[in-house]
Amino acid sequence: MLGTVLLLLALAKTACPSPASVASWRAEALKKLLEVFGMEDPPAPPAHFKQPPQYMVDLFNTVANADGVTKNPDILEGNTVRSFLDKTHSEEMRFLFVLSSVAKNEKILTAELHLFRLWPRVTDGPKRHHFCQVSVYQVLEKDKPDTPGGKKLLAARLVSLQTSGWEVFAITPAVRDWTEDESSNQGLLVTVQGPGGSPLDPPPLQFASGRGHHESKKPMLVLFTDDGRRGASLPTAAFPDLKPQAPNLPAKMPVPKLGRSRSTRSLERLQPCQRHPLSVDFEEIGWSGWIISPRGYNAFHCKGSCPFPLGENMRPTNHATVQSIINALKLSEGVSSPCCVPDKLYSINLLYFDDDENVVLKQYDDMVAGSCGCH
Repeated sequence: MLGTVLLLLALAKTACPSPASVASWRAEALKKLLEVFGMEDPPAPPAHFKQPPQYMVDLFNTVANADGVTKNPDILEGNTVRSFLDKTHSEEMRFLFVLSSVAKNEKILTAELHLFRLWPRVTDGPKRHHFCQVSVYQVLEKDKPDTPGGKKLLAARLVSLQTSGWEVFAITPAVRDWTEDESSNQGLLVTVQGPGGSPLDPPPLQFASGRGHHESKKPMLVLFTDDGRRGASLPTAAFPDLKPQAPNLPAKMPVPKLGRSRSTRSLERLQPCQRHPLSVDFEEIGWSGWIISPRGYNAFHCKGSCPFPLGENMRPTNHATVQSIINALKLSEGVSSPCCVPDKLYSINLLYFDDDENVVLKQYDDMVAGSCGCH
């Protein structure tokens, strides 16, 4: 995947490219880069300014540093987290989430319903409950959910009436049903009862709905999925525990200069294999309208010579050491010296708006050269 980023520098392949050639190369490079990110076309930016759910922002900051590089590859379950806001905008405790953006090849690992618990109503009378039972049902019959067979219990538990805040309910079976058969998605029903299942009228507990409450408190469905995409077999690791820094990005995408002198090229060949910066700026590419974080990242690239004898600092493989000896002693015709390539790769994370303006967190393997070696 990392190699595809270098296609963005294809604009400099000829000394005097025509404007048509430049446009064609750029379009081809961006198309290839979209393929790396698993997309055919870039999502359209939201029509109006939209604040991403705080849960998704916090999750991104937990998983990635400021450049989007993964801190710990084991934090996420799967490689994709999708969030969906309720589409009913109703005061009733009925919720509907449209899952059309979930790809057919995505495996549903976990699905969670996030509801914000409001401060409980003050009830009259001598009997006041400290807890109530909240039940979440998958609706099977849209117009008759209370009839036998009209709904299926997904989760139920006691909830305190003393505080406010987020409640999370596991609803994985329902979402798996909906992704297999879109027409079966009749939404969710939430009920509030006494600790023993007795009716409470009016219920002392309320959850924020899609109408009349702040955007940050709206009901939300969160899916943890995996699309099966994996990187190469090179070692992957957590990013070194360095102090996060904002990416130092140039105003324009760096373009290599072709008019270098022979002495400069010779000097570069003498430089030992090492890692060099390679900044990718999403604003320069034209993607800043739909990518929330990061605004760019340092992919790094490997450059330099692998001269005989190879030292330990060049991190050579045994094969590279043998190849270096064969090349130096001219024991076989046509054997070149080893190449300077990445020998450790990190993944990056993107937080972005999809075509339906849902917020997605996605992890991409093999996007940053962690270190370089002679192979």
